[in-house]
Amino acid sequence: MDGIHDLGGRQGFGKVSPEDREAFHEYWEKKINAISGRLVGQSVYNMDEYRHAIERMDPRHYMAASYYERVYTAVVTLCVEKGIFTVEELDSAAGESVPLAGPAKPGRVAESELPVLAIGDTVRVKMDFVGGHVRMPAYARGMAGLIVGQSPEYPFPDAAAHGLHSARQRTYDVCFKSTDLWSGAVEEADVHVGVFHSYLEKIS
Repeated sequence: MDGIHDLGGRQGFGKVSPEDREAFHEYWEKKINAISGRLVGQSVYNMDEYRHAIERMDPRHYMAASYYERVYTAVVTLCVEKGIFTVEELDSAAGESVPLAGPAKPGRVAESELPVLAIGDTVRVKMDFVGGHVRMPAYARGMAGLIVGQSPEYPFPDAAAHGLHSARQRTYDVCFKSTDLWSGAVEEADVHVGVFHSYLEKIS
């Protein structure tokens, strides 16, 4: 889904500071990160469900929250949805009303017939607009690039985030030209994006 979380390639946010390299700044950040990892390890939820929960945050909440506040929101939202505890129990323990992510959008399973792709093929990212979870940056939608690598197979995120069964599929390392992605005042560079098989159509 398109949302405030998909900021790749957008301008106006300033430079990324290379000085702040600390992963954690507060003890609670380590704790919620460990809790989330443990819940994934115990299959309470998977990483695609986790990512979709963050995507479902209200945009104002998302922009005001730190990275680990978003992790916290995903953890408590999914725990409520999975029946681990109720909203009332959460609010009582926190001593206040805890904002949660919005309801999940519908997911989708992969098409049964996918194009045969190989390194060296020129491909285009499909013009798909998906309401549920999708692992494709919006800036690459409709763009053409060259396959330069491929990964092992992974769960298809559009299905995995919604509890749907779909065949695992590989991602392809697609090399795009920066001047194709963003015309105008950009430096010439190669931009590599890992794109799931289902998101691609073969051009040549």
